[in-house]
Amino acid sequence: MSTVTAAAPRARLRWALSDAYVITRRDVQHWANQPVAFAVGLLFPVLMVLMFGYVFGGAMVVPGGGSYREFLLPGLFALTMAFGLEVTMISVATDAARGVTDRFRSLPMHPAAVVVGRSAADMLNAALGLAVMLGCGLLVGWEPHRGALRALAAVALLLLLRWALVWVGVYLGLLAKGPESIVTVQILVWPVGFLSSTFVDPSTMPGWLGALAEWNPLSATVAACRELFGNPGFGGTSFAAEHAVELALAWPALLVAVFLPLSVARFRKLSS
Repeated sequence: MSTVTAAAPRARLRWALSDAYVITRRDVQHWANQPVAFAVGLLFPVLMVLMFGYVFGGAMVVPGGGSYREFLLPGLFALTMAFGLEVTMISVATDAARGVTDRFRSLPMHPAAVVVGRSAADMLNAALGLAVMLGCGLLVGWEPHRGALRALAAVALLLLLRWALVWVGVYLGLLAKGPESIVTVQILVWPVGFLSSTFVDPSTMPGWLGALAEWNPLSATVAACRELFGNPGFGGTSFAAEHAVELALAWPALLVAVFLPLSVARFRKLSS
């Protein structure tokens, strides 16, 4: 009896992983079926590098001196991870609106497989997009200066931010009435992304706005990556500035703790 009891959790885990793999493979297949849209999604951040690095970069002054492109690139890496929230939400909302999600729920699948598979596919997309951005950064003169281990730690923080935002996107996608609701989220995501330390030092903003920018979860990851890559940053003596790495771990952990269970619970309640 105890052997059966012990085997049950392992069997459920294998069931969950197997079903999640099928969902992940399905989402990856969509990329192959829509290569143009997939390529545009990967290359749009490169356009942002060219626009902000070369068109506007000449007018920017880095706090403490240094190359603006080296200051900018860690911010754009993080911003790319943040904008992935829209991709997640669109995919989840579209599946729900077309009845695909309801069909999944009618199958003998593990309850968490759909959202876990979706998150795995989005993380693959994020890793590929980040690789493209890192390559683009190297081409325009950005480089890490503090060794491979710290650079890998910075990449891990970027992917951790994306993973946390996957669950925000999944929950909002399940909550949305249809893909057209995405416009509302886009209106919010872009200001939140720009209200950070991505492009400028928050101390150059009005006091209350600079405080919001400095405590933005995105700013924590940006500041931590600048520190780990050894790129120019804005420094500062505030708690957020002096504990950027810790906050870059804490903010995603908080988002996951809130939105992962909300996403699973919302998925179970669909059409109930």
